[in-house]
Amino acid sequence: MESQNQQLPQTQLTQNSSPAKFPVKVLHQVKSNLIFRSKWAELNGAMGDLGTYVPIVVALTLARDLNLGTTLIFTGIYNIITGAIYGVPMPVQPMKAIAATALSNPDFGVPEIMAAGIITGGTLIFLGATGLMKLAYKLIPLSVVRGVQLAQGLSFALTAVKYIKNVQNLPKSKSLGQRHWFGLDGLVLTIVCTGFIVLVNGAGGEYLRRRQGDQAVSADVCEEEKPSTKRWRKVVGKIPSAFLIFVLGVILAFIRKPKVVHEIKFGPSAMEVVKISRHAWKDGFIKGAIPQLPLSILNSVIAVCKLSSDLFPERDFSPSSISVTVGLMNVVGCWFGAMPMCHGAGGLAGQYKFGGRTGACVALLGAAKFVLGLVLGTSLVRILSQFPVGVLGVLLLFAGIELAMCARDMNTKEEAFVMLICTAVSLVGSSAALGFVVAMILYGLLWLRKFACRNEPLDSLTSAEGP
Repeated sequence: MESQNQQLPQTQLTQNSSPAKFPVKVLHQVKSNLIFRSKWAELNGAMGDLGTYVPIVVALTLARDLNLGTTLIFTGIYNIITGAIYGVPMPVQPMKAIAATALSNPDFGVPEIMAAGIITGGTLIFLGATGLMKLAYKLIPLSVVRGVQLAQGLSFALTAVKYIKNVQNLPKSKSLGQRHWFGLDGLVLTIVCTGFIVLVNGAGGEYLRRRQGDQAVSADVCEEEKPSTKRWRKVVGKIPSAFLIFVLGVILAFIRKPKVVHEIKFGPSAMEVVKISRHAWKDGFIKGAIPQLPLSILNSVIAVCKLSSDLFPERDFSPSSISVTVGLMNVVGCWFGAMPMCHGAGGLAGQYKFGGRTGACVALLGAAKFVLGLVLGTSLVRILSQFPVGVLGVLLLFAGIELAMCARDMNTKEEAFVMLICTAVSLVGSSAALGFVVAMILYGLLWLRKFACRNEPLDSLTSAEGP
């Protein structure tokens, strides 16, 4: 009887302590997601997303009076939370279709931008919460997703070449003629930066695995290297190339305009709720949300989920979860004037390219944004406006190429055919949605042809028939 009485408190203690295990488990998972695998590599990886973030945010701040301080604070919080949740360098980027509309239309101001972000965010929350996003992720063929990724990657690369080759007026999104060879933002500087990244990072991160016949660098190959080669690879691999180039750009910004120091005002920007009129809701929906939604669904959720699974196969990524987090970022932040944000396959590829492997990469970037938003606020735009655009183009170029290289796993002619048609239509039509629709129709036609001609080999489906 005494033994039973002694066991009873132990059982009750176990039952009472089991609920307490949940927060402990969550804290342990967050700690694991934010751990630094390599401090310099994670810091370097954090720079891989700035080629898209800085030009868009600076342009909107100068052209449409976007509250840069508020945007930095909220995007910093987004970075820290997504890093803690997913444990990978999940990027936070401006919504490009909304930004493009705002920069090309003078009547599309801050209220319209925020209305478009809130509507887009609310729609993504609905798609994620109802499971429709997960269903779309399962139904959309990989070749179509790769087409969207290839188009986005090449689009980034082409924009990067434009940044490098021509002088840019970011607020008006116009080129002002060819860039000079020499100077603090000349072609020689961009060529040197490009060569430096190639020497340090090579063609990108090496995959120590094989995937669908894609020959990767294996551990056996590494073991056969000479000790001196191993030592050289180890030393060079630790150089934070993107971080050093970004620091160089900041130094050059002060050299280009030394008086910018006197234009800096310390303290956060005033934060207030944005007043959105009925007309702003209408314009935000028609001109902003409608063009942005296909891009957010395809590139910010489905392509990001697919790329994350490719780069981090040991982790499980839910398209519903990613859709909801993108939606929540905008439903909350846009009311206070923060630029509409999303995840992006290009940003993820860029951060992975430069060494980002854990959530600590984006959490570190988020902490930097948060501090800059509190300390400098909108006055930071005075510094960023002097940042060499050609240097940003170099970072954007490698991010775009890294994303485009994901398409190399299309092994059959049928897959490559669908992917390339999707890419061509997306680039020429300047619409990922149009490329997606055409690719899905094409995929359906090829499936019907294969179904009608079962005896015909798969590789001959897209081959031209002789006369």
